Amino acid sequence: MRVVVKVGTHAIAKKTGHPDYPALRRLVLQLAALRKAGHELVFVSSGAVAAGVEALGLKARPEDVNDVQMCAAVGQARFICEYEKLFSECGLKVGQILLTHADFEDRRRSRNVKNMLSRLVDNGIIPVVNENDVVADEELKGRSFGDNDWMSFLIAKLVRAEVLVLLTTVDGLLDDDGKRIAQVDNFRNIGRLIHPGEKGRLSKGGMDSKLKAVKAAVKSGIDVYVANGRKSVLEGIFSGKSIGTFFPGSTL
Repeated sequence: MRVVVKVGTHAIAKKTGHPDYPALRRLVLQLAALRKAGHELVFVSSGAVAAGVEALGLKARPEDVNDVQMCAAVGQARFICEYEKLFSECGLKVGQILLTHADFEDRRRSRNVKNMLSRLVDNGIIPVVNENDVVADEELKGRSFGDNDWMSFLIAKLVRAEVLVLLTTVDGLLDDDGKRIAQVDNFRNIGRLIHPGEKGRLSKGGMDSKLKAVKAAVKSGIDVYVANGRKSVLEGIFSGKSIGTFFPGSTL
């Protein structure tokens, strides 16, 4: 089974923006177990900008696009080095891929991305994908990927993944009473069902961006799970347990 797993900033970073190393290790162990169980895995990870915020001693994610790019340049190296170390301990290699909107909008570039992701996966290498915040100016154009939520859908569609998992800091979609919604079979009036998203000062996503990605993914026939990335959830999801919120593909 081909799977795309995306983790949000707050699931792997502390409030200060510094990488949460126990959370990172717990996540990598789960991803490694999926790969060793035979799943073809593409991993989309946010958190580079947040790591740069901490490294540069800033109090919050900056508003200026060039400052965001500076944070990404500093933070990306910290995150990929840690991923390389942790996956290596599990006997796995990683390959870093940084993308922008242009990589999906141009047919030739999109085909190249697809071919490279497939080549990495076919050779047992874990692609670690993130938005290329260092050079991207998408926020100036109002086209942000939304903490990688939308990009994770684009990648899942590109590589024809069967499952997309969005890892956040809550136990899935929550109703007004804070209770988990186990499954959503259509999107009619969904805005009245859910609790507002968990967007924080270090990220640019939130539940709204996730729902946009989820809706597009299920329309494309991809099964989607939204679950708590601060817990060990992946094994349970792929063994059929009711974890997070499940959106069956093609059930709008």
